[in-house]
Amino acid sequence: MPIITLGISPQSTEVKEQLMARLTAAAAEVTGIPAEKFIVIIDENSKENIGVGGVPLSKLQP
Repeated sequence: MPIITLGISPQSTEVKEQLMARLTAAAAEVTGIPAEKFIVIIDENSKENIGVGGVPLSKLQP
């Protein structure tokens, strides 16, 4: 089974559901693998645990 892993800052349940559906649909279309074979894992990380250019995301975004 193909696995799609996405690392993001915490999101609402609605956003995560949309991401799962759309990522799965796109991957299934491109690969020709049935959508029901895909597993989507969303790895949520707080803004304090994500660094961009050596600066925590919590200091870059309000």
